[in-house]
Amino acid sequence: MAAMPAQASYVRLASEPAQPPPLAWRGPLAWVRANLFSSPPSSAITLALLAVGVWLLPPFFAWATTRAIWSAPDGALCRAHQDGACWAFIAQKFDYLRYGSYPASQRWRVDVAEIVGAVLIVWLLWVGAPRRGLAAGLFFLGFPVLAFVLLHGAEAIGLPVVDTLLWGGMFVSLLTALVGIVFSLPLGVLLALGRRSGLPVVRAASIVFIEFVRGVPFIAVLYMANNLLPLFLPPGWAPDRFAPPLVGTALFAAAYMAEEVRGGLQSLDKGQYEGARALGFGYWGMMRLVVLPQALTLVIPGLVNNFIGLFKDTTLIAIVGMTDFLMAMDNAFKDTAWSGPTILETGYLFAAAFYFVFCYAMSLYSTAMERRLAVGRGR
Repeated sequence: MAAMPAQASYVRLASEPAQPPPLAWRGPLAWVRANLFSSPPSSAITLALLAVGVWLLPPFFAWATTRAIWSAPDGALCRAHQDGACWAFIAQKFDYLRYGSYPASQRWRVDVAEIVGAVLIVWLLWVGAPRRGLAAGLFFLGFPVLAFVLLHGAEAIGLPVVDTLLWGGMFVSLLTALVGIVFSLPLGVLLALGRRSGLPVVRAASIVFIEFVRGVPFIAVLYMANNLLPLFLPPGWAPDRFAPPLVGTALFAAAYMAEEVRGGLQSLDKGQYEGARALGFGYWGMMRLVVLPQALTLVIPGLVNNFIGLFKDTTLIAIVGMTDFLMAMDNAFKDTAWSGPTILETGYLFAAAFYFVFCYAMSLYSTAMERRLAVGRGR
């Protein structure tokens, strides 16, 4: 009979310490392998794009930096050296591009309004900030009044009135986009709720408004707002020339926001509504505390995409007489002392960078919020 194997001399009570994964599966090298060279097609595309970048980027950076003209009293030097950008044009025209024809002695009012608005926006969007409810109240209720008094003026407190004919440049584009974003989202939520309402009149009115506005170009909405808005006001009370573009922008964006919100509402399971009803919530309590927070979370990418489109569409207010940033750039080109091909290229490159910075910032913030909310939902 075969002998029994000898018993093990000891039993291991603790696991060996985990070894780090191979270098190829962690760190930057792993990211490059997973995202840029994960397959033969991916590798080919990566190499092709690298080749294009090596071909185009060095000449572009040389044109924009080392060969550029940074300081000049007029465009003569830029016309003589057309192998580089003419940043001297931007430096000379920056005040006009920034403020339009706003009086130089009063431009501090624009700066104060923008600083206060930026502080409130950061306070409101910073998830970990204290007393965000106070920030929301100040931003939505107090800041519009303060901005109007500062920008327009009030003789009673010693601020001279500045006609909107003199407004222009970057701050007009930012103001138009801010007003459109702030008012279009709540209007869009109301329209989305109205489209799903059980009241036939409310549902029909919401559907007609949404489909009509989405079925016409933004330019047509601006023209209608500019020409029809005075008809709904009391006789003898003409609106400021800047009011119709702001109203048209907000209404146009609201129709698109409504469809995004409606998609979020329809994506929620019926059990969410039934659970809220079972807990004793009324319609508005259910929407405010249960349904809308989930629905808006689900459609963050679509909402931000509409915000970005709205910010870029502010360039169209120039057709109703407002001097937005791009129109201010075109007006600056009309100065014959600064005529030249590289001046045009430099100006439009600067304009593109302006719009890109704000649009990309909105995209980054929305991505960060998506990650945070996805973690909160356990995804």
